[in-house]
Amino acid sequence: MKTTWSFSRLFPILLLAGICSSRGAGEFASGQYRNLFVEGGHAQSEVNAKINAAFQQLFHGDPDTQAVYFPAGTNANGPLAYVSDIGSKDVRSEGMSYGMMIAVQLDKQAEFDALWNWANTFMYHDSTNHPAHGYFSWSMKTNGTPNDETPAPDGEQYFAMSLYFASGRWGNGSGIYNYRAEADQLLTDLRHRALITGSTINGPMTAGAIFNDENKLVRFTPDVKNWNHTDPSYQLPAFYELWARWGPEKDRSFWKAAATASRDFFQRAANPVTGLAPDYANFDGTPWAAPWNTHSADFQYDSWRTAMNWSVDWAWWGKDARERQRSDRIQSFFESKGMNTYGNRFTLAGRQFGNEHATGLVAMNAVASLAATNPRAKQFVEALWQTPVPTGQWRYYDGMLYLLGMLHGSGEFRIWTPR
Repeated sequence: MKTTWSFSRLFPILLLAGICSSRGAGEFASGQYRNLFVEGGHAQSEVNAKINAAFQQLFHGDPDTQAVYFPAGTNANGPLAYVSDIGSKDVRSEGMSYGMMIAVQLDKQAEFDALWNWANTFMYHDSTNHPAHGYFSWSMKTNGTPNDETPAPDGEQYFAMSLYFASGRWGNGSGIYNYRAEADQLLTDLRHRALITGSTINGPMTAGAIFNDENKLVRFTPDVKNWNHTDPSYQLPAFYELWARWGPEKDRSFWKAAATASRDFFQRAANPVTGLAPDYANFDGTPWAAPWNTHSADFQYDSWRTAMNWSVDWAWWGKDARERQRSDRIQSFFESKGMNTYGNRFTLAGRQFGNEHATGLVAMNAVASLAATNPRAKQFVEALWQTPVPTGQWRYYDGMLYLLGMLHGSGEFRIWTPR
């Protein structure tokens, strides 16, 4: 007798296949990456076309309404380009490093090198007496002058990971394009940078390593006046597992421990019912309300990314089943708020105080489906599929998260072993 399979019947089988393949060592070992969109019934050709169109729009579309990537001339190292937060009128290490990661995943070496050249030329601190020596200014004007010379560690971490992947995909060049050597140096500084006291445009500062050597967690900042807490969305255990294999040999055990510490931190920081984590938190996982932003103790813009971080960790490594539980919790919470209407800012207990239905959050909730076990996960994948590429004044953050979400959801965000 011929059997006709509906997707509602097929989804649990596809999901189980994802579960079983991840019970070993995950996608790192298998080399097989889930394509959530194909699992949802979309053709591979449609997926490829959708991702390529999004890249073309955000990197090479209308500069007034679509693009966030902008060519900026040349220097001795070649072409320069930056990714700009259009709404805030600045260039951020976050966006530059995301742009590089997107470029390496899509095999766009010209765009990757132009971004890396701009970051090195204008953002990087090579002066040995500067408190941010070895790091990148987190916010710059588009003409290359700094708004703030301190780093935001998500940028440093994505820079390092994208450089290792560039080494694997394209091989190593010379100078700043010796990708693996650049990544190794950055990892060394993230852990070992000594304390330096000096002047910045915002006054004197003492700063040191970006990672706390005792608890193995990334700091919110290396500025000693403000470094005793973290940003949950800066926790990237999937990356640390790779650094434990590829990074400078003397620090590999540290990065292995950092992956475990980050997984445990997520368990402490995320609400046990809603799955929501705060923007900023103490190292023990309790929310931290910044003096300049009391809502940093709530779930808002930075913390959208936490579900992506733990879900990709599960997909790549399959080491911590608690990540699956959190993805189920957070998707259950947002489903209860209305798939097409949920807002973008909440207390950790789930009270909404931001009403925008944001593309970036839609994208991150879709990536949570990589770890989720409940069939509701397919709704979140389809929601991202149906969401248009961001345009307009606030297209930067939504656009970067949209592209990251599409790459993760399609299985095109891959591990490229450095040479």
